[in-house]
Amino acid sequence: MPSPGRASRFSPEAWLRQPSRHLTSSSRTKKSSKAGQPSQGTRKMHKFALILALIVMGTSLAAAQPSSNYSTLGGASLPGSEILKLTTSGKHDEARIKSLARISEVKDDIDAYVSLSWSLLALKRYKEAETWALRGYETRKDSRLAQAIGEASYYLGKNDTAIAMLQEYIASFPEGARAGLSFYLCGELYVRLAKFMHADIAFSAAVQHNPNNPAWWARLGWARENAKRLLPALDAYEKALALNPNLPDALEGKRRIQGRMQG
Repeated sequence: MPSPGRASRFSPEAWLRQPSRHLTSSSRTKKSSKAGQPSQGTRKMHKFALILALIVMGTSLAAAQPSSNYSTLGGASLPGSEILKLTTSGKHDEARIKSLARISEVKDDIDAYVSLSWSLLALKRYKEAETWALRGYETRKDSRLAQAIGEASYYLGKNDTAIAMLQEYIASFPEGARAGLSFYLCGELYVRLAKFMHADIAFSAAVQHNPNNPAWWARLGWARENAKRLLPALDAYEKALALNPNLPDALEGKRRIQGRMQG
């Protein structure tokens, strides 16, 4: 008997082990019509106990499941639009893992491809970034994926592809989150190709997007200097030094320009 004031705890397993305890006194004395066979009442009680035990077990299992709608293994059900937020916040390795899981489940989630490609670029895994961006771009011609292809191609030395893809992104998103970077990369690509007037235009657009980047101002000065635009080059070097007085490229560039103008 349970102690007074304490409710007894029902255990389906214990109930199954001792079914005779729940039979009436008359059923204990009543013999089965066939020797060795349980009575009909006993069979019913066994069945009831089994069903009840299964219900209790099922409730316990359901309670043990994660409450989130997303898989705990890699976030396979997390939409690409949500994974992009991880990329934006700088959680690139987490974004990479969740993007791969999402793509394995939903092949045409373009946002997942974008997040994966941009995070791989941030992790300096350029060949992988190119591979996944191209795969997503084949699914849908999304200009964000064109940007990822262009950026990866820049680091992989594929100059023509890089320029074409970066220009596609800029045409679609001239004020986009990666527009400034895309203009800057175009400027570097034109420097590689010795097209310094083109580089001047691209770097000028880049510093419009990010006027507080002294390195970009110094690169603009270099492009203008090589395009023989000395006064605009000096202006760019001075803007770089206003932001970082110790920037070597800007200091050397300013000295060169002043020397040429005086000589």
